[in-house]
Amino acid sequence: MAQGQKNHSNSRQQRAQLLTNPFSTMALSLSMSFFLLLLFLTSPASTADEYDYYSWQSDNFHNGRFYTKQPQCVDISADLRLCHNVGYKKMRLPNLLDHETMPEVKQQAGSWVPLLAKRCHADTQVFLCSLFAPVCLDRPIYPCRSLCEAVRDSCAPVMETYGFPWPEMLTCDKFPIDNDLCIPMQFAGNQATPAPASKACPPCDNELKADTIMEHYCASDFAIKMKIKEVKKEKGDRKLIAAQKKKKVLKMGVLRKKDLKKLTLYIKNGANCPCAQLDSLGSNFLIMGRKVDQQLLLMSIHKWEKKSKELKFAIKYMKSHQCPTYHTVFQ
Repeated sequence: MAQGQKNHSNSRQQRAQLLTNPFSTMALSLSMSFFLLLLFLTSPASTADEYDYYSWQSDNFHNGRFYTKQPQCVDISADLRLCHNVGYKKMRLPNLLDHETMPEVKQQAGSWVPLLAKRCHADTQVFLCSLFAPVCLDRPIYPCRSLCEAVRDSCAPVMETYGFPWPEMLTCDKFPIDNDLCIPMQFAGNQATPAPASKACPPCDNELKADTIMEHYCASDFAIKMKIKEVKKEKGDRKLIAAQKKKKVLKMGVLRKKDLKKLTLYIKNGANCPCAQLDSLGSNFLIMGRKVDQQLLLMSIHKWEKKSKELKFAIKYMKSHQCPTYHTVFQ
């Protein structure tokens, strides 16, 4: 007990020293850590090995939550698809979203992978990975509020296309205003040239790749091979009316048999954006979607190309694949 009181007293003294003496050892460590973080964020030639270090001097109480384990530095595994190529190799656990284990991080981060493919903002990965897989420094560094707001303003409309609101856990007011202790935008001003955002309707802007198909398959309530009879515009949305011909259900989900008889899907806010797949309605389509407020929203559309090896592999894989069981922004 005496030892615990002594440690607690030492911890208070360290915090007091940091607040009263900006040139203390801890302050210098923090300044150096953040300098290296900025170097990583602004230098395209940076290598991950330069930042694989940590020197935490904290207890296991963080962000108002008590953790059973001390913070640790762990490898970012290849199957953490959201962040495995973010530019550094190691991350802090618990992360900044209160995930304590790597399986929990993988499950929750996996739901955001489809958003990266939409290229709604050049800093989407930087923002998300700063929270899901924070770089190993001597204290947590949060994204700047301006970074959050920039990603939110660009990506929230894309998410709304699928019927998802911007999640409360990413409310931008929670993050620090721009200063020297938060992660800024990488692509602001002339620092770099971001990848151009696609003008195509989000459900139409998907590569015919097995991984992409399976991501949307797991994120969708239903999947069907079908033909489209007619496409209309209705109140800013695009309305897809299915042909009465036989449909092949690959995933029934929330659909009922009567839904299949008069199947109508919508691309939310998609009245005027391009959708190349709908330029010609003669072929079969792979349609994936979800039900939101009694309306069936299109998640993904692909022409059913019989010669596509990627499509064949995905369709075969659907029969045995067990999708992750987690709440996701794309599910």
